Amino acid sequence: MLLIGASGYIGGRLRARLETEPVRLRCLARRPEFVRPATASTDVVQGDCLDPESLAPALQGVDTAYYLVHSMGAGNDFAARDRAAAANFAQAAGAAGVRRIVYLGGLGRDNDQLSAHLRSRQETGEVLRSGGVPVVELRSSIVLGSGSLSFELIRSLVQRLPVMLCPRWVRTPTQPIAVEDLVEYLVAARTLAEASDQVYEVGGADVVSYREIMLEYARQRGLRRWLLPVPLLTPRLSSLWLGLTTPVYARVGRELIESVRNPTVVDDRSAASAFDVRPMGLAEAIHRARLNEDQELAATRWSDAISSGRTTRTWAGVQFGTRLVDSRSVEVDAPAAGAFAPIRRIGGAQGWYHLDSLWTLRGWADLLLGGIGMRRGRRDPESLRVGDTLDCWRVEAFEPDRRLRLAAEMKLPGRAWLEFEVEPGGKNQSVVRQTAIFDPKGLAGLLYWYGIYPLHGRIFTGMLRAIATRAERADADQAVCHQSESTPA
Repeated sequence: MLLIGASGYIGGRLRARLETEPVRLRCLARRPEFVRPATASTDVVQGDCLDPESLAPALQGVDTAYYLVHSMGAGNDFAARDRAAAANFAQAAGAAGVRRIVYLGGLGRDNDQLSAHLRSRQETGEVLRSGGVPVVELRSSIVLGSGSLSFELIRSLVQRLPVMLCPRWVRTPTQPIAVEDLVEYLVAARTLAEASDQVYEVGGADVVSYREIMLEYARQRGLRRWLLPVPLLTPRLSSLWLGLTTPVYARVGRELIESVRNPTVVDDRSAASAFDVRPMGLAEAIHRARLNEDQELAATRWSDAISSGRTTRTWAGVQFGTRLVDSRSVEVDAPAAGAFAPIRRIGGAQGWYHLDSLWTLRGWADLLLGGIGMRRGRRDPESLRVGDTLDCWRVEAFEPDRRLRLAAEMKLPGRAWLEFEVEPGGKNQSVVRQTAIFDPKGLAGLLYWYGIYPLHGRIFTGMLRAIATRAERADADQAVCHQSESTPA
């Protein structure tokens, strides 16, 4: 079995799901280093659908191929690139004797003057069918899941804008599908009995408008939002506005905004009888997306994305979902256990190693707001365990000599975490990484983060340097002690 697009959002979810099945999986990727298999039965090979010569080796011995490729982020020529890639793959799959291609396209009726994005999705399916290999095409509406582009766009708008001027397209009907349900459809598509071309329309349990999606997310986050209809805002003007409010998604997001004028609702219900999948509704899909985001955040290894060096490095202002991240790292001339020792002892009577007066002031401010302040201290000056209180924090994760994650319990316009990680470096060296994470609640949360960001820079930089200094001093003292003990009298 071959999966093309394993480094993408849906492809990555599908790869993880297929790795739980008793199948031999091969992934084709332009950048194989971005695909990290969870099992030894998964192979990753280098290839590109725009490079026909790279496809034949990857398709050798393949029975079923998943085609999850699109070029929407490539600029104005994305549709032509998609057609060329699909044509190359269809020809190579036919020559290799592939028995089935499973393709994920997009909902939308041809008589609705489809946007360039939706038209390209359906054209790709037609090109794939031209190669003679039976194609099972699933057409879906927007996908709701932590990290999906559509969901992140909706979430960014709701988080940042208490009042939204909404054009007519926010009332366009759509049938959003949870990413978990979409993956189950894709997995089941490989075992369908039909050996001919099939197109199935799939969606969630609810037909809603984009307005209803935004209001449901706001309800679950406890945010009051006003959506005011403005008939003059066209999708084009909306895309420009989107580029200002959510710039990280601007290029691809504009193509999606152009697509929202098209209803994306399931008309052909044949998938209900062909698949044993019962998709969830809007409220549950959003709830699961938010829940999964917490789980993914807990499992994230910031060290995979941040380089280390002799001087303190900063990775600040980066957004992970709705979370804002400030991460700093420094090399320490001490082994991992020694570098972690000051982290293990932080807080309580030991203090926070830098500008403790500001920590005290923050605690008094929290008390005035009805919070817990900084007076809880810690259970033990040397040891920690999950669930311990630590001043205004609670220990959420603890791995001895490796990792400590604290969740804030003070009064905040959002949720906050502070994480420390230690990894072995060179000889008698290690890397200490400190990451502050904030999940803002609406505009107040964003103003809070950016308002105190300069102060955070001073506090966190000084704290990290103090941890490194204490670890190196303790290691040097220990080395002197061992040397004196080994020197004969």
